[in-house]
Amino acid sequence: MLNPLSDAITSTLQVQVMPWETGFAGFVNKGYNGVPVMNATYRCEFWMRGEYSDVITLQLVGISSDIVYAAHNMTVNSTSRSFTRYETTFNSTASPDGDNEFRLLFDGSKVPGMKLNFGLIQLFPPTYHSRANGLREDLTAVLEDMKPSFLRFPGGNNLEGLQTDTRWAWNRTIGPVVDRPGRESDWFYPNTDALGLDEYLWWCQDMGMEPVLAVWDGKSFGGILTGSDLQPYVDDILDELEYLLGPPNSTYGGMRASNGREDPWSVRYIEIGNEDDFSGGCNTYPDRFQQIYNAISEKYPQLTIVASTIDGRCLPEALPGIIYDYHYYRRPDELAAMFDEWDNQPRSQPVMCSCSEAVHMIGLERNSDVVKMAAYTPLLQHFGFTQWSPTLYGFDSGPDSITLSTSYYVQKMFSTNRGTTILPVKTTAEFGPLYWVASRANSTYYVKLANYGEEKQTVHVQVPDTRSGRLEMLSGPRDASNRPHNITVQPSVQKVTNQRGSYKFDMAAWAVAVLAVS
Repeated sequence: MLNPLSDAITSTLQVQVMPWETGFAGFVNKGYNGVPVMNATYRCEFWMRGEYSDVITLQLVGISSDIVYAAHNMTVNSTSRSFTRYETTFNSTASPDGDNEFRLLFDGSKVPGMKLNFGLIQLFPPTYHSRANGLREDLTAVLEDMKPSFLRFPGGNNLEGLQTDTRWAWNRTIGPVVDRPGRESDWFYPNTDALGLDEYLWWCQDMGMEPVLAVWDGKSFGGILTGSDLQPYVDDILDELEYLLGPPNSTYGGMRASNGREDPWSVRYIEIGNEDDFSGGCNTYPDRFQQIYNAISEKYPQLTIVASTIDGRCLPEALPGIIYDYHYYRRPDELAAMFDEWDNQPRSQPVMCSCSEAVHMIGLERNSDVVKMAAYTPLLQHFGFTQWSPTLYGFDSGPDSITLSTSYYVQKMFSTNRGTTILPVKTTAEFGPLYWVASRANSTYYVKLANYGEEKQTVHVQVPDTRSGRLEMLSGPRDASNRPHNITVQPSVQKVTNQRGSYKFDMAAWAVAVLAVS
């Protein structure tokens, strides 16, 4: 390969300067339907090769308006012998829209008729917790506001791969990005794997989330490996766990330390595979699960193992201490009908679920002794490049584009109003269309309610020894939703007081409410 940047990144951008060039030459990147330009400090890095010792100009410019929001000059001393890495920061003013591009320019009159090569050009706005190679601060702050408890990563289909060699391979996602080859994603676009194993774990640490690491179990969309064919990948899982949990003087623990993390990561949950009751994995999952379970449990008995399905036909005989990850995709009426799904679940079998919508989550919370975790997926979408909708929230390149779904608000209401003890409720009413659950944390009492019906409901709640608090409620027309750049449905919060601890309020059709009093 001509002019590879590294063994991993074998393609670079070559700019041919015309012999008669007397002005600036270079290239532009228009991002995904534009580049977000904020009133912020940007960090840029790139690699360069070719004979050029002069000024490079970096710009953020409106595509239609040609307004220059940022212009930064830096001096480079590039040679044709090898690539040199350059890094700089610069300030920008904000663009009123997302119709912007990034430009890298150089003085073409200094290199007429010559070629310059550029590789791994990266531009970062402010990142979450100022992490290098980090997450966009504005997008991540929205998730942080929800106070999530855990992160299951590296995703589901993203783990599996279209083929075995395009699976998520942990050791190709660590270390400098220049040494990460990337791969074709399951959705037929390039995945750089710049968001890698360590980046996921820094994200968990910074946001106070429990990591739930999924490991590849032999199933890709191109086929399934079992038995002796699977064993090398089982060994690879053990290497990954040593990277995460091993001391810095171990082989892979030392690799982790060299990548900037001296102490072992705090990882307690390992999920084996993804949705092995789907896409042809059921028949072989019992043997594959057992093979991986035995290897992990023998070396790391302190870890909790998560099965990727709850379907008994796809599972081995009962094993101690397993959590089951139940994925289901349901229409609204079907999901609400699953309100009591866990009421009669045997208490000797813990279960992990992902779910959405308030009625169903009330049912989960009522059974929180067996339902250990619940998650909403998918998380994010770029409005111009959507393959799955709805998601929890979306965005595009424009300013203030982050749009929170009604499901986001429900998840946030439940997540930020957590009791530590589920309480019995004395009532003559029956569930449906109104559903509820009560809990307590110290001196604060929480009552979560959902009105899954067409009629308004008047609610009377008596909480002894309380006098005041707040009522948070999300309501709107049955078919209302938050569209890109247009949030029309969001919660309202009002103070409530009563010296006798008696609270009365109306819930509109399809409303979700949380009463928090003390």
